Amino acid sequence: MIIHSNRERDVMFTVVLLLFFCLLLYTHQVLLQSGWDRTVWRLEIQETTSSSRVLLGAVRTRSVAESQVAHMGQELSACRSLQLRARPSDLKRQVRPSQAPLAKSKRKRKGRRENTTPAKGVATPTLPPFDFQAYLREKDHRDFRLRIDQPEKCMLGARERERGGPYLLIAVKSVAADFDKRQVVRQTWGRERQRGLTLRRVFLLGVPRNQSALALWDRLLLYESDAYKDILLWDFEDTFFNLTLKETHFLQWVNISCPDVRFIFKGDADVYVNMENILEMLRDKPAGEDLFVGDIIVNARPIRRQSSKYYVPEFMYGGSLYPSYAGGGGFVMSGYTARRLSDACRQVELFPIDDVFLGMCLQRIGLAPYRHRGFRTFGIPRPSAAPHLQTFDPCFYRDLMVVHSLTVPQIWLMWNLLHDPSLRCHSGGALAPGPFRWGDKGGGGGGGGGGGGGGGGGGGGGGGGGDDDDDDDDDDDDVQEGEELQTDYGSERVFVKH
Repeated sequence: MIIHSNRERDVMFTVVLLLFFCLLLYTHQVLLQSGWDRTVWRLEIQETTSSSRVLLGAVRTRSVAESQVAHMGQELSACRSLQLRARPSDLKRQVRPSQAPLAKSKRKRKGRRENTTPAKGVATPTLPPFDFQAYLREKDHRDFRLRIDQPEKCMLGARERERGGPYLLIAVKSVAADFDKRQVVRQTWGRERQRGLTLRRVFLLGVPRNQSALALWDRLLLYESDAYKDILLWDFEDTFFNLTLKETHFLQWVNISCPDVRFIFKGDADVYVNMENILEMLRDKPAGEDLFVGDIIVNARPIRRQSSKYYVPEFMYGGSLYPSYAGGGGFVMSGYTARRLSDACRQVELFPIDDVFLGMCLQRIGLAPYRHRGFRTFGIPRPSAAPHLQTFDPCFYRDLMVVHSLTVPQIWLMWNLLHDPSLRCHSGGALAPGPFRWGDKGGGGGGGGGGGGGGGGGGGGGGGGGDDDDDDDDDDDDVQEGEELQTDYGSERVFVKH
């Protein structure tokens, strides 16, 4: 009997041990499925920016159950608040995100960018307002030292002197940091000898406003000047409202260092110039007469909205209209006109918008600028390395003079396309139908009228604002009465009704 009871006790003890081991195995399996022994990655959103997501390192959580419960409580409360604000369509997208069409990815990314707002307490950076009163106090300071000169730029050999001096001087507004833009001009449309004619090239620069951001800028410009002999650097700050100083000092330099030049093209560094068409247009033009050709803007109203970079207060210009002036990135004038403008610039008070100031000088000498439709280059297709993505016909550009607002790769691409030996185009510009078919000649510029303040009379004319070769951002032209707005591949451009 005692033996039987001992045997039963052993069996029961064995059963208890088996149950205990089964319970341990079950507990271990449950803990493994719940992620007890796995690395937990936590995705956190920084508070300083609404779109930056930082994936933090691995955090092993083995015995911190209380912290997990606290985090779960916060996440549940956040989820409840999101569900209260979410629309039914948003909830559907959250349930099945893998079935969202790929074609809508661009639209979603754009929407996220548009809805991005700075975090609370973070001030949005703004540009300081332009000090017009300080400008008026210092605007009589017109003469600045020429730090880098090219005195031999227009000196010619005996054979070239027989032709009466350089045929065309190419002057390009630039800034110290834009070496890549200067280099693409040198190697494409700005070459110094084309079609057997003598061309000369200079770049117009001022001192960088933030010199600490561009280390050794002055030494680099000296090296560049020694290598290419085409840098003109003046001792004024290279800002948007000092482009007028760049205009006056360049005309003065032409009058002294290049007095025998026959024609001058002056433009921005972000343009492509069809120099063959420019030279063809000038072939029958006398160099000893007035000539000023470009995209002439008429009936332009001064911008009175302070948020615009073209804002001009009434105490600085009281007229209702600007005089006619050239815009669009470039214009052509004769050397005779340049010498007359150099004298007129000394008689007209400085104005912060350089294009308008030159229009005031044209009005001073009584010259109406001539509008050539080949310079109207807004709203046309840009070249692309993938031509199937957009409508682009290289033959169309053979009828144009200047194409504005291009990047360095686009200038390279356009140059290669137009100089491809295999390119075949029909004569007469038949490949540019509809609104892209521009003739060789346009109407003349508008005449005068209007009142003047701050340096010149008003005038008839049409569009507001000038061009800025110092800013990287797109032009924020203002829409005024007499203008229409058109989108040009995502960037807004202002067209003027003529």
